[in-house]
Amino acid sequence: MGTTEELAEFCVRTSYADLPANVLHAAKRDVINVLGVSIYASRDPSLSILLSLFEAEGGRERATVWGSNVRTGLQNAALANGYLAHIEDYDDTHFPTVLHPSAPTVPAAWAIAESGGRSGADLLAAVALGIEASCRISLAVHPWHYDAGWHITGTMGVFGGAIAAGKLLGLDAAGLVACLGIAGSQAAGVREAFGSMTKPFHAGNAARSGVVAALLAQGGFTATDRILEGRRGVAAVLSAESDLTRVTDGLGERWEIFNNGLKPYACGVVNHPLIDACIELRKGGGFDLGAIEAIEADVHPLVLELVNLPEPKVGLEGKFSVQHCIAVGLTDGAAYPEQFSDAKVQDPALIDLRRKVRLVKNESFGEDEAVVRLTIDGRKVDKHVEHATGAPENPLSDDQLNAKFLTLTAPVLGGTGAEALLAKLWRLEEQTELAGPLEA
Repeated sequence: MGTTEELAEFCVRTSYADLPANVLHAAKRDVINVLGVSIYASRDPSLSILLSLFEAEGGRERATVWGSNVRTGLQNAALANGYLAHIEDYDDTHFPTVLHPSAPTVPAAWAIAESGGRSGADLLAAVALGIEASCRISLAVHPWHYDAGWHITGTMGVFGGAIAAGKLLGLDAAGLVACLGIAGSQAAGVREAFGSMTKPFHAGNAARSGVVAALLAQGGFTATDRILEGRRGVAAVLSAESDLTRVTDGLGERWEIFNNGLKPYACGVVNHPLIDACIELRKGGGFDLGAIEAIEADVHPLVLELVNLPEPKVGLEGKFSVQHCIAVGLTDGAAYPEQFSDAKVQDPALIDLRRKVRLVKNESFGEDEAVVRLTIDGRKVDKHVEHATGAPENPLSDDQLNAKFLTLTAPVLGGTGAEALLAKLWRLEEQTELAGPLEA
């Protein structure tokens, strides 16, 4: 049995009742997190570009665009919600691979579940399996795939959407193998798009592609049965090296979903330990920001690769500028979406602080580790963060997740509406049928 077939067999035979309680809890946290982020992002003006395209194309109104009263086709809803899930860069991150698994997976699952009258328990099982599958497939091509310039959320995230949608459609093993084959043939997204609207479009496109793959497979559309392991499959073609044993080793016994972290900050995850350090230095006080002479940061090599952007021009670029993240951490003690507006990025005081930052690569650091060192009036103060807030070793608590969700959704839904939706989401397995998001 090949890798693709083994993964499909596992996902088909694993039901909600088979999944450990802590896996289901983790999946529920991922759903709550991604819905909160998406509902907040529904106010972003760029959504109107997608919605105008949908309106021009027409189609049956079968699923909801989160945070709005817009209903559209399954593919469009998955695309829009996947886009919203990722535009703020505030969704979850699989720390070993920097995959954002929920943005492609949950919107694909929700569109199928909402249109098909599936239960909350069905959705949770599909999400848990989709996230697990996409994380494991990403591990198989990590780090070579990402190092080549592919955006792993767009390329490998498509498998999460496909597994979740296919599971909810009740595909058998052969159907799910075909679904994976169709999905893998749509894998797309390169890192050159970071800092633009096209980066979150990768996540939305992966969600839409997962839905398309599942619907086509349901109709009998054929594909390779070796999309993962084939000589010209995604591992061989999209990655200089791969280790496909990572897809199936310990499947059902060891869960990658626990290596998925929820973000406290609305920016690239490798910035997070630096923001933590800056917030702690700011809390310590005893200095004026204007007195800072130099800022030195010891960082993991990925920081230099991914977020070394000293002069961002717009808010979206600020999310991928470690210099900007350090500056807002010191000045605001926060890195919420409002810290990544165009106005913030263009603030002269922040520009001045950014220009004082010097990065020092430390090969021994973990990806969520950093030291920030300030020189103030000739003296030095520093803070070492071993594991960033939100990392698997230092996860957001349920209470912190609740606070994040309510902060993000209250401006859109109102305080009472946000609290009502959150309560329903924590009881998702009790919902017999999905609508809206639960018509909060």
